[in-house]
Amino acid sequence: MEWLSDFGAIAVMQGFNGLSVFCVLLLMALGLAIIFGQMGVINMAHGEFLTVGAYTTYVISTLTLHYFPAMQPYYFFFAIIVSFLIAGALGWLVEWAMISKLYHRPLDTLLATWGLSLVMQQAFRSIFGAREVGAEMPEWIMGSWNPTEAIDIPKNGLFVMGLTILCTATIFLMLYRSRWGLQVRATMQNRVMSRAVGINTKKVDRMTFALGCGVAGVAGAAFTTIGSTGPTAGSLYIVDTFLTVVFGGAASLLGTIASAFTIAQAQSIMEFFLSGSMAKVLTLSAVILILMLRPQGLFSIKVRK
Repeated sequence: MEWLSDFGAIAVMQGFNGLSVFCVLLLMALGLAIIFGQMGVINMAHGEFLTVGAYTTYVISTLTLHYFPAMQPYYFFFAIIVSFLIAGALGWLVEWAMISKLYHRPLDTLLATWGLSLVMQQAFRSIFGAREVGAEMPEWIMGSWNPTEAIDIPKNGLFVMGLTILCTATIFLMLYRSRWGLQVRATMQNRVMSRAVGINTKKVDRMTFALGCGVAGVAGAAFTTIGSTGPTAGSLYIVDTFLTVVFGGAASLLGTIASAFTIAQAQSIMEFFLSGSMAKVLTLSAVILILMLRPQGLFSIKVRK
């Protein structure tokens, strides 16, 4: 029975590794679900806003270590807020300067945001260099929690999970329990009628895009706890993120959560038995097959036409 106990411990730790991937993927997907699901904008530069948040955390970590070492245990909370604000402000600027000119032109938007992603990657290389960098994590986030002798659960994974739950609950309340969320959903369903009843749809679009980019910035801050940051760190997540949103249902937050959990856990479990590339191939193949049978995704929102 000892082998069964060891297998159970391995299954628990592998499942938790899947939860860590799920958390970062969900934070990315939530931001994209707001932009793509609510606005219909294909933002190929969404991954670069994760990189903005990650580099912001790295810079704050470095400054704190050199100039305010006494604040080192607490800087990460400040870094999360600043990452959200900087990524959100940059998203607001991008929507004002570029996206607002390209609504209802999906191909042009795709090409423009893809070009923007390349520009941002080169800017990261010019400012921070091509090598990957890592933020200095506070002591309390390092190490692991041991519920049993055979199980090690990283504390950084627990923190990222708590952060993800907080962000998900906040976004849900904003979209479904606030006046701003009502305006967003009204604009998504009928832009002309929303404008006729006095909703400033341009302002709603700009704030929605900024919020989605800000959430990606928070994902970047969370990403620094589990990996190092490079100029192309965010682009590695963009395919999985789009797949998560489409698989879950473009306008459904519940579908995005279910989809992120399914994809992350499937990849994590299969990576234990197979190679990482084969696990990804099988996961993507399964998702594509399901989308062929159910093109609207796991969850779809019914709207009267």
